Amino acid sequence: MTRRWVFAALLAAGLCPTGALAADEQWTVQAATSAGDIAFDITKDFTDSIEVLTGGRLAVRLVPVGGIVQYSETLDAVAAGILQGHITATVYFSGKDPAFALLGDLIAAYEHPDQMLMFMRRGGGDELLRELYASYGLHYIGGTTTGKEAFISKIPLYGVADFDGVKLRAPEGMAQDIFERLGAAPVNLPAAEVFTAVERGVVDAADWSTFSQNHHLGFHNIANHPIYPGIHSMPIIDFAVNPARWDALPDDVKSILDMAVRDFARDITRRLELQDLDDVAAARAAGVEVVDWSGEERQKLRDMAMGVWRDWSERSPMAARAYEAQTGFLRSIGLLAAE
Repeated sequence: MTRRWVFAALLAAGLCPTGALAADEQWTVQAATSAGDIAFDITKDFTDSIEVLTGGRLAVRLVPVGGIVQYSETLDAVAAGILQGHITATVYFSGKDPAFALLGDLIAAYEHPDQMLMFMRRGGGDELLRELYASYGLHYIGGTTTGKEAFISKIPLYGVADFDGVKLRAPEGMAQDIFERLGAAPVNLPAAEVFTAVERGVVDAADWSTFSQNHHLGFHNIANHPIYPGIHSMPIIDFAVNPARWDALPDDVKSILDMAVRDFARDITRRLELQDLDDVAAARAAGVEVVDWSGEERQKLRDMAMGVWRDWSERSPMAARAYEAQTGFLRSIGLLAAE
């Protein structure tokens, strides 16, 4: 009897805890989140489950952001075999090809994670990302999102016009371009400086994370006009791996991973949404004004953002394909007007 079947039999009998036997194949995968973050804990639940799901044939060790390389270096590290995979924000690699931005975080596009996941699974997103990553030496398995990010603000922002003249923190790239088009004054600040910058009034607002993550970090104690549900960012978090290690897996293990990633996508979006709702209720009870934009204002932002998407689509052939796929899908679900 092979070792994997011994493992499976012992596990079924409740006699062998996970990890008691070394897996046939072991991967180190780096996340985009820090240990202790809500999203990291959910992601680790997923990666820890892989050894059990594969009967001990594959084990994945998840390390937090910066655990092996810098967050922006995981693509190259996976291609080189330094890491076997990453579970990270696709948009981090926009400097390599703007298609990573258009596929990884189409600012102001979707209203709910389910819409974005439909694009990925049925609208061509997964296929485009698989092709894009392959050109950089990675195999894309699949992706999900952390959900619609809330917006941190010390001042009330009830619609598009209220952003005029507002100094805010936003990451470089498409996000800054869109906020500039709204008349805001975006600045790029390192992660470690954002809380202090908001607290001291260096900026009045910040593009940051989900409502629950912002709440956990204490932002709503210093900026009590957050926008929720969010109006801007809903980044894709993808699982991409070294293609040689992927090709070496048995076909059934590949199929298990494909399905496990889809289950992970549902699990993380639902768990984070529930946590957001709990924290929204707690924030309101503490006197925080949680601002919810009208559908009309959301559509104004989407229509303005589309001009920036179009500009970015002209920067590479793959970006043009990503733009056409995304906008076509958005029209099909009624979020953009038909041409």
